[in-house]
Amino acid sequence: MDSVVVLRVRKKGILILPKRIRERVGIEENSDVIVEIKDGSLIIRPLRPKVVKIDPKIVEELLREEYVLEGQKYEEIARGLKNSARH
Repeated sequence: MDSVVVLRVRKKGILILPKRIRERVGIEENSDVIVEIKDGSLIIRPLRPKVVKIDPKIVEELLREEYVLEGQKYEEIARGLKNSARH
């Protein structure tokens, strides 16, 4: 059942969502919301990040590869500094 409620926009654009509205759509205190402008209207909805299951072994491998690549970058920078100091 949809409903229409009139709310007053306060100083600095503050809009207070009554508890009964927040509860109906699952917006809790201090939670983030998405505000979308569509066809001249505002759409406010709770931000619900997608939870993705990832194998921890894959994450470890990716982090290990990133660690090696970062080490190589630092070595190249250090070599460049040594070469520029010689000249």
